[in-house]
Amino acid sequence: MSGFCRQPRIYFPRSMNHAASYTFLTGTEWDERFALAEALASPCMLCPRKCGADRLGGEKGYCGAGGTLDISSIFPHHGEEPPISGTNGSGTVFFSHCSLRCCFCQNFQISQENEGEPHRESRFADRLIDLQTKKVHNINLVTATHFLPWVLKGLKLASEKGLYIPVVWNSSGYESVEALSLLRGIVDIFLPDMKYGSNDSSKRYCDAPDYVEVNQAAVREMFRMAGPLKCDEDGIAYRGLCIRHLVLPHGRSGTREIMNFISNTFDPSDITVSLMAQYRPMYKAETFEELRRGITRDEYESARNECEKAGVNAFCQEISELDGRFCIDFATRKEEELK
Repeated sequence: MSGFCRQPRIYFPRSMNHAASYTFLTGTEWDERFALAEALASPCMLCPRKCGADRLGGEKGYCGAGGTLDISSIFPHHGEEPPISGTNGSGTVFFSHCSLRCCFCQNFQISQENEGEPHRESRFADRLIDLQTKKVHNINLVTATHFLPWVLKGLKLASEKGLYIPVVWNSSGYESVEALSLLRGIVDIFLPDMKYGSNDSSKRYCDAPDYVEVNQAAVREMFRMAGPLKCDEDGIAYRGLCIRHLVLPHGRSGTREIMNFISNTFDPSDITVSLMAQYRPMYKAETFEELRRGITRDEYESARNECEKAGVNAFCQEISELDGRFCIDFATRKEEELK
């Protein structure tokens, strides 16, 4: 489904007995994280919007979320990057609502139309255990920032029930460093977007005129916590950072600016980038003339060249292999594996 056609150049072997970081947290350490996360939730400062909603009291924030843990779908996902999906799939949890709300979001049913249902932390924990019994390689939390207090409690309960596989923090990259810091020693793999290299684009497409600065600070923090992407002898990720970058038509994603940031901030050989070609004009994209078509082969090759010049490790996609299967109907797909 994903169409990825090239793997990064370097893998880092590990012992097969490696355990996820959260399995080493004490009860006191978990409780400290809960308290800090709840303090950020009322008034809500969990994301860079800092809307101030009383989330613990049930008030809805800018993201559309209130005082419940809302989840749309949970299933093994085989279409992520090869080290994430591996052979058994990634145990993916799609949360409802979103703090970024891009006009072209392919997951608009859950990010902006609020499809999903409330879950108690105990039910969430049980569903994570169910994923693990299906032998997925990790727990992949998609856009979970606005539910941080509830997610942390669910992870602790799941850990007590025997969860031990790594957690992937899969996000838009529009994150506050303060909230991210609470994930230290809990999340082992970070999978953030770097969506825009220019605030002109982020302001136009998601009303986030500070995206670039916020995103760059978040990526630096994620790298400090997890370091380079590391995989086991079978090529399955167990720790590290992988940056996703979706190529937009007419160069509106700012690939060159993003690669310049990466090459000037990190040792590029430490950075893995997933260069995504699957943009489609969905949701409200057609209200912007420049977003009314998919990307061309030349546009994608230009972005690939920027990755090569920057010297990063890159997963690339073959445009001819992509189809519409990545466009998930979240109103109907709840638990069936995505292959």
